[in-house]
Amino acid sequence: MNERIYRVPEVSCQHCVQAITGELTKISGVQSVEVNLASKTVTVRHEERVTDDQLRAGITEAGFDIAA
Repeated sequence: MNERIYRVPEVSCQHCVQAITGELTKISGVQSVEVNLASKTVTVRHEERVTDDQLRAGITEAGFDIAA
């Protein structure tokens, strides 16, 4: 299983957590999503076939920008 961590500065509440988690768990192969409000990070554990582009698109679809 692979893991990717994204910094999402706009994450600030449970609604944010639910929006991001909801979009990312729609992606086939995503095993788990952890949103940390304190560090403003999203950690995604996923199968190898899931691409970075898919995960970034899911976060964007939820309405959030990923920090560079």
